[in-house]
Amino acid sequence: MINLTDLRLFLLRLVRPIDPFLLGVTLCIMACAYLMMLSASPERMNAHILNIIVALGVMWIIASQPPPRLHSFALPLYVLGVLLLIGVALFGDISKGARRWLNLGVMRIQPSELMKIAMPLMLAWYFQKREGALKVRDFLIATLLLAMPVGLIAAQPDLGTAILVLGAGVFVIFFAGLSWKLIIPVGVLGIAAVVAVIIFQTDICAPEVNWPGLHDYQKHRVCTLLDPSSDPRGKGFHTIQSTIAVGSGGFLGKGWRQGTQTHLDFLPERHTDFILAVISEEFGLAGVLIIAILYCLLIARGLMIASNAATLFARLLAGSVTMIFFTYAFVNMGMVSGILPVVGVPLPMVSYGGTALVTLCLGIGILMSVQQHRRRR
Repeated sequence: MINLTDLRLFLLRLVRPIDPFLLGVTLCIMACAYLMMLSASPERMNAHILNIIVALGVMWIIASQPPPRLHSFALPLYVLGVLLLIGVALFGDISKGARRWLNLGVMRIQPSELMKIAMPLMLAWYFQKREGALKVRDFLIATLLLAMPVGLIAAQPDLGTAILVLGAGVFVIFFAGLSWKLIIPVGVLGIAAVVAVIIFQTDICAPEVNWPGLHDYQKHRVCTLLDPSSDPRGKGFHTIQSTIAVGSGGFLGKGWRQGTQTHLDFLPERHTDFILAVISEEFGLAGVLIIAILYCLLIARGLMIASNAATLFARLLAGSVTMIFFTYAFVNMGMVSGILPVVGVPLPMVSYGGTALVTLCLGIGILMSVQQHRRRR
């Protein structure tokens, strides 16, 4: 006979690490993903459901861990990630012109995915050690810790993942108290560079012009962003077809599974990086706004959790993990709408892909862990 008291205690122990609001928003986003996957790629539904189950399991496991335990993982995880990235650079498998995978014999892994979490963990650990005695050199050391894995990932080349890892690290450094006197000059230089590219695009996009530090495919992405019609059947195809799908949806869209760009195979990567274009075509601006509101709720809740964290480590980690969701969503939405280059960043928890989904749910698990062990007021 089942003991009701023991069952109640078991269920209480099971749900205690879970933050109801975060879980609710996450499940709403996953429900939207399920609906869109049925339209964009129904043959992948079984794999997608399995990915969701695994990701939710990882989320619960991480949510059950106290922040001090996560703190103890920071340095070993970062060192392991850097060593694996060096291994990729030396011995990695080449696929489609990029060296991103490391063959361990029994399985192949992509170490750059590990750094999306290891990087904010490491920097939050470092600033926790320096709490109360931060100096300019500490920010320089943190920048070097960030630059090493970002440089290795960008050299693979994998610009999309490099941007995500860079963003995760920069957010930790910013939340740790980086002075605006250092931020503003960098921002001004970045704006000046963008303006220069726009003004001189005809000259710098000439075939004979080389861009120092960038691969040819990265140069082509920027140039086709400025003028997609310059290569409509090649590098500009993704951007052109995506903007057609986004624009044709109007306010309410054409209806579920009624998108012509999607179902007549004009829209490439419709189940992964460009699934937002499917949402826009079939559900219009209204559907996109619903997704955007869900992300805003998730980010607002994450920042609230960060502000109530018990330690500097937990505060920096929660703040950075929250802003990772912003970076994913902002870059993907900009890429799909044609205002940013195509860099291969998925729409968080909506695009098909097990690795990204598990990584993001791991981040939600970290937020739940910090919330459970928040300081008592």
